[in-house]
Amino acid sequence: MRAVVAEADCLYDQRAVEQALDSMAEQIRDRLEGSNPLVLCVMTGALIPAGHLLTRLDFPLELDYCHATRYANTTRGGSLQWKARPSLDLAGRTVLVFDDILDEGLTLAAILEHCREAGAREVLSAVLVNKHHDRKCDLSPDFVGLDVGDRYVFGYGMDYRGYLRNLPGIYAVKGL
Repeated sequence: MRAVVAEADCLYDQRAVEQALDSMAEQIRDRLEGSNPLVLCVMTGALIPAGHLLTRLDFPLELDYCHATRYANTTRGGSLQWKARPSLDLAGRTVLVFDDILDEGLTLAAILEHCREAGAREVLSAVLVNKHHDRKCDLSPDFVGLDVGDRYVFGYGMDYRGYLRNLPGIYAVKGL
């Protein structure tokens, strides 16, 4: 795995990611403070950035998680698999779904739709990384930390074949 990191391009170092999280927190605070939102962390990729983001939100909120995936430790997306749905009642709530990356958007779109079907009053989305390419479904996140081109990225919660989520920056694999 060290060879992967050595051969990868560092797109954003830890300082740049932390600055992006500061900016996201300010935008989210401005929009959601006073609404008693439910923050829904999308496992497993959003675990690390969500932990860092939540410590920056200085207003009352509840936290829950869901686990839906199309990648299952691979580098190509497949069909959506629900591993865990939210456990808290979403009815009448403002829900902020936080994910690590918006790539094609199919997983996030399915989670947002699930929240609406569960009766959420308002459903918003936030992603640490927004990948730019023309394969996306019609989805624009409400809050974005960083933008990347059409490359396979990992670190700060995002994995490369199940590993390297714990890197403090965001890297892109060369050749993928």
